[in-house]
Amino acid sequence: MEKALPSIPAKRYFTIGEVSDLCGVKPHVLRYWEQEFTQLRPMKRRGNRRYYQHHEVLMIRRIRDLLYDQGFTISGARNKLQELVQGERDKRKAGEVMLEGVEVIEVEDSGFDEFEDLGAEDDNSPASQKLLFVRRELSEIRDLLSAAY
Repeated sequence: MEKALPSIPAKRYFTIGEVSDLCGVKPHVLRYWEQEFTQLRPMKRRGNRRYYQHHEVLMIRRIRDLLYDQGFTISGARNKLQELVQGERDKRKAGEVMLEGVEVIEVEDSGFDEFEDLGAEDDNSPASQKLLFVRRELSEIRDLLSAAY
């Protein structure tokens, strides 16, 4: 029964029909889940038409996964979702950077010497200035990431 869900388009708002198609759940189920999961609050406009945002579509997919794939009850899924949301809040409060799926790569500085030599002929050219700026930014990012680990 596990069918791959379509990717979520880059839109600001989604209708209930679009969310139904994106999440593989019928619209009446989405309306029911709004009553059961307090975190799920789509914006309502004229005639109580629902408009979901990207994060709500992701939440619906998570709820669907908990209920249909992992076998949670509504109550269990509500508790699990609350734990996940609270855990993310705690991490943000503690100032932790969430880097799921990021692999640490050791980089030797010697590789940057060749990079600097590329713009050595014309140090004032806009291209070499941009390259220098990018190099500095990347070095700062590397330092921040290495400090996190």
